[in-house]
Amino acid sequence: MKTLRLPGLALLLLALSACVTTPPQAALSPARAQAIDAAVEAGMRRDGTVGMAIGIIEDDRIVYLKGYGDADREQRVPVTTRTMFRWASVSKPVTAIAALQLVEQGRLDLDADVRRYVPEFPDKGVAITTRELLSHQGGIVHYDNGPVVVTEHKYVEAHPYADVVTALDTFKDSPLVNKPREKYAYTSHGFMLVAAVVQRAGNEAFARQVQERIIDPLHLTTLQPDYQWIAIPDRATGYLKKDGAVLRSTDTDVSWKLGGGGYISDIEDFAGFAKGLIDGHLVSAQTQAMMWTPQKLADGTATSYGLGFFIADDHGRLRIAHDGSQEKTRTSLTIWPRERRGIVIMTNSEWVDPKKYVQAIEALDTSHAAK
Repeated sequence: MKTLRLPGLALLLLALSACVTTPPQAALSPARAQAIDAAVEAGMRRDGTVGMAIGIIEDDRIVYLKGYGDADREQRVPVTTRTMFRWASVSKPVTAIAALQLVEQGRLDLDADVRRYVPEFPDKGVAITTRELLSHQGGIVHYDNGPVVVTEHKYVEAHPYADVVTALDTFKDSPLVNKPREKYAYTSHGFMLVAAVVQRAGNEAFARQVQERIIDPLHLTTLQPDYQWIAIPDRATGYLKKDGAVLRSTDTDVSWKLGGGGYISDIEDFAGFAKGLIDGHLVSAQTQAMMWTPQKLADGTATSYGLGFFIADDHGRLRIAHDGSQEKTRTSLTIWPRERRGIVIMTNSEWVDPKKYVQAIEALDTSHAAK
């Protein structure tokens, strides 16, 4: 086979072309894009944000994707639309959808005791259902609202917690913080248990089910478990603040809590997931309505959480959202499904509240619409 030899200039052009990102499906006007950039950059100066990426969806189209600041400040690597950020707790909506898809297939009963599917989860003296877990009403401990008891065990596997059932060992012996449906108590561990239920009810590895029924149908190319032992290109470096100084975050492994906060992707896939929610491609309209209905406690008190999503009335507009916070990242996904609009934000600065940037962009859009 003849080897193709390219001149130096051609090689340079080829390398540069490889850095070009896929453009959004539509584009904002230059004036509006400049206004959004100005608002984001002003917020970054105010907050001391190291790096950020945003995505905007309008009329069911991704109209804007952009990176700002640094993915790695020390190495001067800029954030691009290919930079990989941890989703943190925005992984929970992924888990909820995977569970509800199985409900639609008749393979999972939302109101059955989870021990029907995962008998390894200890009997707590009361039935806990997947519906209760998806609405944070199962009484499962979070990180600091009660004692977290780790099951001591010697594993043969190099990465045993990649199995979502085995990962239950990190908390399954912890006492409940309240009776099911007695209180709303946010918990990542509860969604880890949902992931185990999905794995058993679907008779396939949880991550594989997400790949087949969410990632592939939405044509997402970077969304994946953030396995720390895999070399994932373009990972953002995380930053934290300590005594006013900005320091590099630890590379803490979060894959053990995959269903509660263990996914990673670039901003285009983050926006693509939001668009998929708006499109209604992942679950039926009936299931979506249930998923986006605030769940009530046993005493009839309404919460602001549905099944895997925060629900709000935004001046008469239905707002669906979830945010995430963990080492190396803060994230925010917000959609207004009836208007077929959305804003997604990812940052590598742990102290930054991405919802402020959503509000700033939304304020610009409101001002623009009023003119």
